[in-house]
Amino acid sequence: MEENPQAPSPQTPQNYDILGQIPPPSPPVSDRLLRVFLGPQGLRAGWSALLFALFTLLFGFAAAAVVGLIATFTHKRTPTEITAFTALVTEVIQVLVILLAGLIMARIEHRRLRDYFLAGQRRLAHFFVGAIIGFVALSALVGALALGGWLHFGAVQLPPAQIAGYGLVWAAVFLLTGFFEEGSFRCYLQFTFTRGINFWWALAVVAAACLDLALRHVGPAAWGVYIVALLGLLPCLWLHTQRSAGSSFWQATWATSTLFGFIHITNSGENWVGIFSAAAIGFVFCLSVWVTGSAWWAIGCHAAWDWAETFFYGTADSGIVPRFHFLTTAPAGNVFWSGGTDGPEGSILILGILVLLVIVLLVIYGRRRAVALPEPAVQEPAS
Repeated sequence: MEENPQAPSPQTPQNYDILGQIPPPSPPVSDRLLRVFLGPQGLRAGWSALLFALFTLLFGFAAAAVVGLIATFTHKRTPTEITAFTALVTEVIQVLVILLAGLIMARIEHRRLRDYFLAGQRRLAHFFVGAIIGFVALSALVGALALGGWLHFGAVQLPPAQIAGYGLVWAAVFLLTGFFEEGSFRCYLQFTFTRGINFWWALAVVAAACLDLALRHVGPAAWGVYIVALLGLLPCLWLHTQRSAGSSFWQATWATSTLFGFIHITNSGENWVGIFSAAAIGFVFCLSVWVTGSAWWAIGCHAAWDWAETFFYGTADSGIVPRFHFLTTAPAGNVFWSGGTDGPEGSILILGILVLLVIVLLVIYGRRRAVALPEPAVQEPAS
């Protein structure tokens, strides 16, 4: 009689579970180790985010050497003063850095670059609507500061012949800024966290950022990050317990928005309101991804907001003062209301503008379904 290879040998002792059944065989150690790195969508989200950060840092360090060489051929400026030329060179390099990192990650993950919230319908329309709203929103904030006496206007700085030229250069600078910051946070990281994060992993990311600030004794500005971290805690925990559809997107939003405030800590002249507003506007931009299906609205709004703030009105932008801007303005009075060296983003009045932006997004778009994540491309088996 032919022996059944599946039948247990009588000499082989069997291990039974508490129900008296033979448990399934354990997977090999190599398979268990592989599952640490690979999931249903390929490389797990945490490893993807770490690799993206690693590539960005490595390429960034290499690019910093180039920027340093360029700086030796330019006139020295004060730490809080930038020129259109140096800003343009810096932004070009930064965009190339994340573009290269994104292309490598797309290759590893078998995706297309546009999968990272850069696809979708009406992308050009979303971009220009976002740009218009960004300029109007910043203008409303500047107008409120001027009406309250917390911002004073001076003379036009540039002669008429130079306004258009510098305006175009600064527009290019801040378009690249929009691509760099939105590409990093609302495109790659938001997408990657959404496909693989839950409440506990989001909490770990947020807690790590807060712990780093506390250990480094950053000072009062860190409270902007702490407040955003606390505000997102209970809503994200509730979404987790309710197992709500699309909850991973909002867990990712909590993490990326906190990190967005975190990276602004290094800017000179920042106060806690300015750091909080940076994180809060990160939430607004994530909301725009949710309701439009892509990051194009956020890119347009971000670019126009910074252009209006830096070039058109000539205010400080996150503590950085531009050279060769159109209008001239100066903060006045209590820093809590004026923003001081931080600029309009450091004024408590920005909270009202952010609320209005949320309302505008919901009124114009108001979608209520989860953002779809593109599946990784299927590799053809080798013949």
